[in-house]
Amino acid sequence: MAKQLNLLSTGQVITTALHTEMQRSYLEYAMSVIVGRALPDVRDGLKPVHRRILYAMHELGLTPDRPYRKCARVVGDVLGKYHPHGDQAVYDALVRLVQDFSSRYPLLAGHGNFGSVDNDPPAAMRYTETRLASISHEGMLTEIGEETVEFIGNFDNSQQEPTVLPAQLPFLLLNGCAGIAVGMATNIPPHNLGEIVDGLIALIDQPDLSDEKLLELIPGPDFPTGGEIVGDAGIREAYTTGKGGIVLRGVAQIEEVAGGKGTKRRTAIVITELPYQVNKAGWIEKVAELVNQTRLQGISDIRDESDREGMRVVIELKRDTNPQEVLQHLYHQTALQTNFGAILLAIVEGQPRQLSLRQLLQEFLNFREATLNRRYSYELGKAESRLHIVEGLLKALSQVDEVISILRQAADGSTAKINLSSHLNLSDTQADAILAMPLRRLTSLEQQNLQQEFEQLTSQIALLQNLLSDRRELLKSLKKDLRSLKRKYSDPRRTKLGPSVAEELPKSKTAEGSRSRKTEETEESLAVEQPAEDAILEFTQRGYVRRLATTGKKSKVENGLPDNDFLIQTELTDTNQDLLILTSGGKVYPVRVGDIPLTTGRSPRGTPLITTLTTTAQGSQEPVVSRFLLPADFDSKQMILLTKQGRIKRLSLAEFTNLTRRGITIVKLKDDDELLFTQFTTTGEHLILASSGGRLLRFAVNDEQLTVMGRTAMGLQAFRLLRNQQMVGCATVGKDDQLLLVTQQGYAKRMPASQLRAANRGDLGTQALKFANKTDNLASMVKATTPEVALITNKERVVRLTVDTVPILNRDTTGESILQLNRDEKIIAVVDVRSHLVQS
Repeated sequence: MAKQLNLLSTGQVITTALHTEMQRSYLEYAMSVIVGRALPDVRDGLKPVHRRILYAMHELGLTPDRPYRKCARVVGDVLGKYHPHGDQAVYDALVRLVQDFSSRYPLLAGHGNFGSVDNDPPAAMRYTETRLASISHEGMLTEIGEETVEFIGNFDNSQQEPTVLPAQLPFLLLNGCAGIAVGMATNIPPHNLGEIVDGLIALIDQPDLSDEKLLELIPGPDFPTGGEIVGDAGIREAYTTGKGGIVLRGVAQIEEVAGGKGTKRRTAIVITELPYQVNKAGWIEKVAELVNQTRLQGISDIRDESDREGMRVVIELKRDTNPQEVLQHLYHQTALQTNFGAILLAIVEGQPRQLSLRQLLQEFLNFREATLNRRYSYELGKAESRLHIVEGLLKALSQVDEVISILRQAADGSTAKINLSSHLNLSDTQADAILAMPLRRLTSLEQQNLQQEFEQLTSQIALLQNLLSDRRELLKSLKKDLRSLKRKYSDPRRTKLGPSVAEELPKSKTAEGSRSRKTEETEESLAVEQPAEDAILEFTQRGYVRRLATTGKKSKVENGLPDNDFLIQTELTDTNQDLLILTSGGKVYPVRVGDIPLTTGRSPRGTPLITTLTTTAQGSQEPVVSRFLLPADFDSKQMILLTKQGRIKRLSLAEFTNLTRRGITIVKLKDDDELLFTQFTTTGEHLILASSGGRLLRFAVNDEQLTVMGRTAMGLQAFRLLRNQQMVGCATVGKDDQLLLVTQQGYAKRMPASQLRAANRGDLGTQALKFANKTDNLASMVKATTPEVALITNKERVVRLTVDTVPILNRDTTGESILQLNRDEKIIAVVDVRSHLVQS
């Protein structure tokens, strides 16, 4: 039997606290990710994987004048020599260096399918080919053999790799960079080469150049896909602090396009440029989805007519549709307008730092100056070494007879070298060069060439010594190199600099769009109260809102709703009031009434209510549960919140004051729960809840049954729900009120609320309805206060029902059939139908 090893009996055991070891190990891991993988170096603007790809291709000789080579060969070299990670990760990084819609100045040239702006994947690496692009070969790798940068051993010390490439341009700003590390991230936008070079030269000439002058030279990012930057506040914030939100839009024109055969020409919105990193196919799909959901109105057709020459997406509009309104909705509801969150974070001297634009440019200039010093020192050393040899050759040629005599008399090469050194006063290096000199050097032409080389080396050494000793001359050389690269590779700006949102849009639009939270809060703090105007708000069952002016006569747009839509709520207010919108996720958002577009005859249906919210709120895609204005006596009222799983909460209306556009959460929900019903209430009223099993629970609203809670509370269990049941109704009632109960299979009845005995919150409730079929369920319970309700089925059929035609029955009855349903059709909701507000 093998003897058991006793590892603890020898050596030294160091006791370490677990939290100390975890902290040390995590910090080491975090720094490894930050420095060695996720963040770019401020000097060459590259992450390690990109640097290794470029250097491996340089070593393979894949210069712009050589044929393309398979990407698989490049990936194999990178993996085997420098970057021991997954091959797909390396290939993905290589692909981005080729894509002209990802990089403003692609560092690699590609041959084959490298993906598209539609997010099509690239071909496999065994099919695609690549080589260095001219700008990366000249601007990054031509000086790498001149001892300009440090080299270190690779992962197994079998190869040497550069710690940084000797970049002649600030590629960190030219191509930008995005990366997520541990606890930090970077997102640097791309810029125009000509503007960046102008900014660098201005900083060389005037180190104390003002930010205003610098921003005139570099007015903003220049994205490879074009687009339009709206406003300069985000740019200024990003450039001065290192962090800011830049509003970017696609480019759209309104054109007249030919319709189908026999039809007139139609107005269309034509999109020719999308914001940076927006997937064109995904964006078109999103627009089509919004149209199908009726959240975007006035669009009849969407076509992608893009080809090799450029992008062209045609959005045909319906007749009498205002194209500017549709365009604004596209900006607000889709990625046609996005917010580029710039974070200028990079590795500086081995540590991550957030930098301003000036600091980024200055760090590059410092690096470039150091690189030039090393390059010129290397060239000076080589020139002095060669001059030393040329001097020896010229001295030997001037005394050629003596040299030949020494060589004839010498017994061997070593003796000849010693004799040459002693007789002609030569160094060992010069003597070796003379012994290696071929006989053709004795010709007069070769002697003349050596003399010319001597003169050239002398002038070169003087020039290099001047550059190294005089910083002004060094900076002149730096500027000369920058101007040369600008002439070769600069191109016109692609991204337009447009007006600010506030200048371009009315106030109803400035509150929209993809913007940072800080921008929204700033606008709110600077908002000026406008004179209040009376307004009527009308809400429809399909989720639209109409703001009508109180003209003293019946509105012209009153009957502009389609057949499948109807009014469910009407409010008289003024334009300075806040409309509160409550979603199923338990969040409430304020919308200023004056910010809701005024409904006109051109668009009588109104505006989708969801589009009045911020882009973040729209992106959550949570349905609107209720919309309301705070009553004048809100201090004495509360709101009842009821969820799908039967949790209830009473909340003071004072919680809804002083809200920001970001909204607040007013009820905490479990992952599989959602808010279904809300009711205004006062202490002492009675509340009736209904479950899908036909049980109704009635209890008093007071502190004993239901105490007032804070916004962050989850609520209490209101109803003991049986398996597979959910809440279907909530109503506050008086002693003479009636209830309307409608089942999924089309049975209905009215019953007095007084028939329900008062119970306690959390009870099982009273069975108030017998079902004609065991598969039937209660669809809805509402208070019978309006003359008419609408029954909505799962087939989107809407049937109006006069409430007085429904019989009043006791709680132990079934009810009468009120609607003939089709196969697989059932009633899912009952909604009050409200008439228009009567104006005097």
